[in-house]
Amino acid sequence: MPAFLRFAMTFLLVAVSGSAIAQTESAYKLRHGDALMVSVWRDEALRMQVRVLPDGSITFPLAGRVEVVGLSTPEVEARVAEKLKKYIPVPVVTVAITATDGNQVYVLGKVVRPGAVTLTSPETTVLQMLSQVGGLDRFADGNSIRVLRNSPQGNRILPVRYDDLVKGSQLDTNVVLVPGDTILVP
Repeated sequence: MPAFLRFAMTFLLVAVSGSAIAQTESAYKLRHGDALMVSVWRDEALRMQVRVLPDGSITFPLAGRVEVVGLSTPEVEARVAEKLKKYIPVPVVTVAITATDGNQVYVLGKVVRPGAVTLTSPETTVLQMLSQVGGLDRFADGNSIRVLRNSPQGNRILPVRYDDLVKGSQLDTNVVLVPGDTILVP
């Protein structure tokens, strides 16, 4: 294989994989608790790790408080750059997500390892999450599990029938989890 063809194929592979990573990160909407690395090109003093605060904002030198919850990284870059224009003629801002701690689900009650668990997929179901925490302990009431969900439309309680699910019935109770859900296992 000629050297040029190998170079071209390698370049194409790197470009496509980098593009996929960038699309994934730009599609993600920031949540409370997420950690970001914010940096301004050619200014080492303006490079720092920040966390999205409970009020939905970050604080960055010279820019001050910036609302970021619900925004993608390119949108945050634009907001920070706009605020920095008072001090830097053409600020080039880069924002990278370093931790998605805002994607927590809480599992409480009679499970092997209760606690906060980070959602690693937008399609994680109750059964998958219960598996991640080691399953139910032997005293759990599998058909009385509840998912507590807070949303702008109001609080909801979603019943989960674990014992029936593992037998192949009541599949509609295997709900897809969203960040902030709490699974209660009595």
